[in-house]
Amino acid sequence: MAILTASGRVGIAASVKQQTMYLAWGTGDESWGNTPPTDGMLESTELVNEIGRRVCKSVQFCKADDNGEIITPTGRFTASAEPTNMLHINVAFDFTDGEGYTIREFGIFTGTVLNDGLPIGQEYLLPTDISDVGQLLALERVAPIFRQAMTREIENFVITF
Repeated sequence: MAILTASGRVGIAASVKQQTMYLAWGTGDESWGNTPPTDGMLESTELVNEIGRRVCKSVQFCKADDNGEIITPTGRFTASAEPTNMLHINVAFDFTDGEGYTIREFGIFTGTVLNDGLPIGQEYLLPTDISDVGQLLALERVAPIFRQAMTREIENFVITF
């Protein structure tokens, strides 16, 4: 059996970093309440109920650091100029993105194919703007977040390869 080496994991992270990534969000399932289920997430290929997605403009290598300035629910990290096996993805949704929806799930996608004829530079996409959702790289389900136009959602994820 072959083992995926540490340098191989860095190579995978570097390859993924070069792709266009999107952070999608959705309403999930109301029956989840405040404690969304984790069962079946590994086999997921899309969100339960996607409402939109935004281009991930900030993708950088990072490393674990107890005093790091990148703070996520899973720990603290520091940006790295050198390639690592970790990617920090930061997305700032606009004030009106998803306004009026209750968010229960997030997904990071690569390989998304957009419909022809969309305005050049469009960064927030509705499901009707997409012809192929692509590959779901990471999935997170959260306690409900009600979207209001007065709040700008900023999401931070660190993916380890």
